[in-house]
Amino acid sequence: MGGYLIRRLAQSVVILLGVTVITFALLYALPADPARMIAGRSATADTVARIRSELGLDQSLPVQYARYLGRLLRGNLGRSYAQKIEVTDLLRSRLAATFWLMLGGIAFELLIGLPAGMLSALRRRSAVDSSVMLGAFLGVSAPQFVVGLFLLYWLAYRWGLFPLGGYGTPAHVILPAFALGIAGGGWYARVMRSAMLDVINQDYVRTARAKGLSEPRVILRHAVRNALLPVVSMVGLDIGTFMGGVVVVESVFSWPGIGQLAWQAIQIVDIPVIMGVVVVSALAIVTGNLLADLAYPWLDPKIRYG
Repeated sequence: MGGYLIRRLAQSVVILLGVTVITFALLYALPADPARMIAGRSATADTVARIRSELGLDQSLPVQYARYLGRLLRGNLGRSYAQKIEVTDLLRSRLAATFWLMLGGIAFELLIGLPAGMLSALRRRSAVDSSVMLGAFLGVSAPQFVVGLFLLYWLAYRWGLFPLGGYGTPAHVILPAFALGIAGGGWYARVMRSAMLDVINQDYVRTARAKGLSEPRVILRHAVRNALLPVVSMVGLDIGTFMGGVVVVESVFSWPGIGQLAWQAIQIVDIPVIMGVVVVSALAIVTGNLLADLAYPWLDPKIRYG
């Protein structure tokens, strides 16, 4: 296990380095000029040139990337062009909100998707199966901003059960997390159904039934545990996706997450902030996948990392 972890960490470093190279090159290939965005449309050419020099944008791309990488290795993500504060401080102020939204969103995805997928698989080709799959399709297809506005109108405005957006208490996270869970729950239901159908026909499940074990024990202990492997992979991906920010949901619910910060930075070409969000997102994806891999041996003892 120790050797496997070392290899995975080394691979993660290479992946993160590759992400920074690609993102940095793409950002500087854009026709937008950060110096012009900061100076304003009415600024003179001399003013734009001075700002470009102050930001180091007048240097060659390899030199700019080398400077950025050197700062990154020291844990310095740079300074926001527009807000004139450290990117690390900006991200730190948003991480807590993003983290709680990520936990809530994944929790609702699992609470919705896993029972629905299990029920659909156990009632295959029945009216229940068709209804669950139809509901999963509708959940996946429904635009998140429509779902979010619907929840806000009925559960927050009309019935007053939850706050009308914002952040600060556990009640604030329920509606945005539920909006994420509805769409994600549809995918989890479909994946869980497919995995359960594969598992319940395996020899070890038939053997467990032949030994006289009760049906709930056969399903929960033998079938579900092995069917969770693809679900764990999806959770690992969702960790990275949600930690990178979900702009639509954050906008609807006025949630101060990383997604909102990234969208604002993209609009004004604030490259240090964009790079900071990309690095955090990539790190979250790598971490989520590593945690998923480490969970596999616990779910399936046949899996061993040498």
